Amino acid sequence: MARAFLFILDSFGIGGAPDAAAYGDAGADTLGHIAEAAARGAADRPDLRAGPLRLPRLDRLGLGAAAEASTGRRPPGLDGSADLGRWAVGVESSKGKDTPSGHWELAGVPVTFDWGYFPTTVPTFPPELIAELVRRGGLPGILGDCHASGTEILDRLGEEHLRTGRPIVYTSADSVLQIAAHETHFGLDRLYDLCRIARSLCDPLGIGRVIARPFVGETAGQFTRTGNRRDYAVPPPEPTLLDRAKAAGRQVIAVGKISDIFAGSGVTRAVKASGHDALFEAALGTLETARDGDFVLVNFVDFDTLYGHRRDVAGYAAALEAFDARLPAFLDRMAAGDLLMLTADHGCDPTWPGTDHTREQVPVLAYGPGLTPEGYGRRGFADVGETLAAHLGLAPGRHGTAMW
Repeated sequence: MARAFLFILDSFGIGGAPDAAAYGDAGADTLGHIAEAAARGAADRPDLRAGPLRLPRLDRLGLGAAAEASTGRRPPGLDGSADLGRWAVGVESSKGKDTPSGHWELAGVPVTFDWGYFPTTVPTFPPELIAELVRRGGLPGILGDCHASGTEILDRLGEEHLRTGRPIVYTSADSVLQIAAHETHFGLDRLYDLCRIARSLCDPLGIGRVIARPFVGETAGQFTRTGNRRDYAVPPPEPTLLDRAKAAGRQVIAVGKISDIFAGSGVTRAVKASGHDALFEAALGTLETARDGDFVLVNFVDFDTLYGHRRDVAGYAAALEAFDARLPAFLDRMAAGDLLMLTADHGCDPTWPGTDHTREQVPVLAYGPGLTPEGYGRRGFADVGETLAAHLGLAPGRHGTAMW
C-alpha cells in the first residue's frame, strides 16, 4: 500500500466554469487576473512582493498547462512546462460554489440537491429563527442580520457588540450563517454553544454551515479574527472517500478546517493549525506519522479568507509565491509510492466585484516519486477522489472515475 496526500488551496480557481454565467461569474479567473495584475505592477506592495507572478514549482507540476487548457491563454509569468507532474482541469458538477460542495465532491460525493440560502433583504434571517436564537442563547439581542463581508462588519459593528453584548449575525452568498463575537468579552465557549444552537435552527432550512467567527481587539480598525474559527457543517449525504478509507482501517488525518467541513465524518485524527506556515508545518509532520495506506488532507484556507474575500491581489500573489517556495520541502521528503494531489474547491477572484466566491474551474496537479508527467484535460471533481481511492487500493465509489 502507498500513502495519499490531498492539498486544497482554498479558492484557487483558474478561470470560469462552463456554467459561470448562471452565477454571475462569466469572466472570473482567480489565477489569471492575479498574474495579469502582477505583470503590470498592480500587485506590488512594499516589503511584500513585486513584479511578475513567480510560481516555478507549481508551473512544473502543470499549473500553467492547466490554466491554459481552462481559459485558452497562459497566465503571465508561467511557462507551462509541466515536466514534473500530472495535471488536469477540475470541473465541478455540484450546484453551489461553496466550501462543503467543493470538498465533498473532491472526496467523491457530488452535491445534487439545492442548498438553502438567506435572501439579500434586511433583515435577512427569518424572525422566528432569530427569536429562538436569542431565547435559547440568553442574548439581549443580535446585531447585523444582513449580508456582509466578515471584516467590514467587524469595523462597523464591533464596538457596539462590546457595548451591548449582542453577537453579530450575518451571511453571504453561500449557504451559511455566521456569528462573530469577541473571544474574551463574549467568550469563546459561549460563542461555540451559540453556534450549536444556530446549527439546530438552520437544519430545517437546508443551510450548509454555521461558522463561529471569534475576534479580538477593542476599537474599529483594530478588530482581527482569530484562528479559533469553527465550522458546524451538515454531514455529507453519503460516505465520502474519508469514510471509505476509515472503514478499510486506514488513518484519515485532517489538517486545518477539513474535519469541520466533513462534520468529522471519516476522520480518525484532526490536526488544528492556523495560518499557512503552521498548516504547512503540520502537513510536513504527517510525513512522519502517516503509515502505508493512510490518507492526509490539508486545507490552506488563507488564500480564501485573507486574500480572496478581502480582494487583496498583492496578498494573494504573495501567499501563492510563499506556498510555491515551501513546496519542495514536502516533495523532497515524499517516499516511494506516495501520491500528492493539489487542487481547489472553488474560485474567489480578488479582482471580481463583491466579496463572494466565484464559480471557476480549478487546477488538479499530481506528484509522486517516479510519476511520469502527463495531461488529462477536463475532469470532474469526483475524479480526484477516485484517483486517490485507486492509489490507496480502495474499491471504486459511485461517482467519478480514476484518471489513471
